[in-house]
Amino acid sequence: MRLARCSGILLHVTSLPSRYGVGDLGPAAYRFADFLRDSRQSRWQILPLNPTSLTMGNSPYSSDSAFAGDPLVISPELLVEDGVLDRADLADAPTFPDGRIDYKTARTWRNGVFAVAWSRLLNIDHGDEFDAFCDENRFWLDDYALFLAIKRQLGGKPWNQWPRDLRDRKPAALRRIAREQAETVLQVRLFQYLFSRQWQALRRYCNEHLIQIVGDVPYYVAYDSADVWAHPHLWKLDRNKRPAFQAGTPPDYFAADGQLWGMPVYDWPASERSDYQWWVQRIEQNLRLYDLVRVDHFRGFLGTWQVPAGQKTARKGRWELHPQDALMRRLLRRRPYLQILAEDLGEITDDVRQFIARYDLPCMKVLQFGFDSQIGYNEHAPHNHPRNAFVYTGTHDNNTARGWFERDADKYTKRRLASYLGHATSGRRVSWDLIRLAMSSVADTAIFP
Repeated sequence: MRLARCSGILLHVTSLPSRYGVGDLGPAAYRFADFLRDSRQSRWQILPLNPTSLTMGNSPYSSDSAFAGDPLVISPELLVEDGVLDRADLADAPTFPDGRIDYKTARTWRNGVFAVAWSRLLNIDHGDEFDAFCDENRFWLDDYALFLAIKRQLGGKPWNQWPRDLRDRKPAALRRIAREQAETVLQVRLFQYLFSRQWQALRRYCNEHLIQIVGDVPYYVAYDSADVWAHPHLWKLDRNKRPAFQAGTPPDYFAADGQLWGMPVYDWPASERSDYQWWVQRIEQNLRLYDLVRVDHFRGFLGTWQVPAGQKTARKGRWELHPQDALMRRLLRRRPYLQILAEDLGEITDDVRQFIARYDLPCMKVLQFGFDSQIGYNEHAPHNHPRNAFVYTGTHDNNTARGWFERDADKYTKRRLASYLGHATSGRRVSWDLIRLAMSSVADTAIFP
């Protein structure tokens, strides 16, 4: 897939300014889109918009659904414009800290406001558009709404601790709980609809101004999620439906014990037997939300480091190889021009590079990684960039450019960077120097956090 040469900005929705504690899909998002247009940027890259929670560290990479949107970013101000809320309903907003998000306070206040909205929406006929949304998203929305309803009834217990008939999805038990929790099920569906309405309106506005949105798909999903509860056969679970293995990365120079992420690992033969239906639906859902999607930990489609359950470190894991050419062919049959960006950072082997090239997917290059002692061969150094790539000054996992230069880069890295630039740089100047380098790369797309 080849893209027109362009540039853009990486900024997650929650990082937008807001009077109400956390960035959302309201007026500030439209002002940012105007800024992108006026500064001739044509890409807006964000992090996943899946639901976040305090118990999962507010991370968009650890969610209770691979399909749902996060109600936290529903704009109270747009609900006022729609007549769902009154301006007076927002008057008691606390004073939130400047510059940082207090998720607990923001979530508590917004939940209170959304409860007011729900009380007004409960007895309203929501019309054909809402019914069409529920029908179109039934393949994930029904399970997700029921999952949240059960969790709320059981005090937030993870699904493997539910009564066995609910844990194992016995039809009679699911019908009973659906009747008992009908109001909660409707509430979950309705707020997913409100999220979708606000998001798709913002996306249309961006597209009308020639801005495309780059989304983000985590490779793994959380164990305590509607996805694993509804489709346990797609993951390697034991007979009690607990993870038999945990995802992670092996020991390396940066982490002597490796990294242990704790997510369950996929049972790829089971996915293949179902003709990859869950994965196809997941990618299709994201391509309905975004113009192009970055797939995090893309190397997972070739092989994953699997650590037996109960291990405290990733040392005793093993690689399991499972190249997913069949999945890629299945996706390409549905979308001949697959709008996917492969996150190929970290220790990437030749089989991963060949897989990415085979399907003509753009890859990622990060300038902060490009000025080590092997600069001549370093694939992140600008002279080694391919055209079919996204070049970043840094990513959401990196320090800022100034923080990297002042705190992380050693004196030799700084010398190599100065030599490459043709002049010395400084903490105050390095951000613009890296932006200029990214813009001069042959890579088709440059992105700046």
